[in-house]
Amino acid sequence: MHLFQVTLVVDDYDRAIAHYCGALGFELIEDTRLSDIKRWVVVSPGAGGAKLLLARAANPDQAKAIGRQAGGRVGFFLETADFDRDYARLQANGVEFVRPPRDEAYGRVAVFRDLYGNDWDLIGSVPAQN
Repeated sequence: MHLFQVTLVVDDYDRAIAHYCGALGFELIEDTRLSDIKRWVVVSPGAGGAKLLLARAANPDQAKAIGRQAGGRVGFFLETADFDRDYARLQANGVEFVRPPRDEAYGRVAVFRDLYGNDWDLIGSVPAQN
């Protein structure tokens, strides 16, 4: 088994697609209308990882979860093979970084916030030591 998709509660399908596919550079995998109010919208940051199902909040309880998917903790982890390139690209696209890059045992990391207030780690591999 493997985790292939997770739900991210959003306020509006088109606004979410614009953010994740525009500012973050994800790919729109599917956008299928299921009814007058519901769509199946899937985005992916790239090959080989879990996808996000962007689900529009359908009631007040779901709306309360928007931007608080992980209760205020970093809830999403985006791995990159080129940290500096992707950090610069996200900054140029107006992505809000809430913690600057730092080196950890597991790699270079910076925390950014998505359109809704969810915190994400951008993680690059550990630089090679000479």
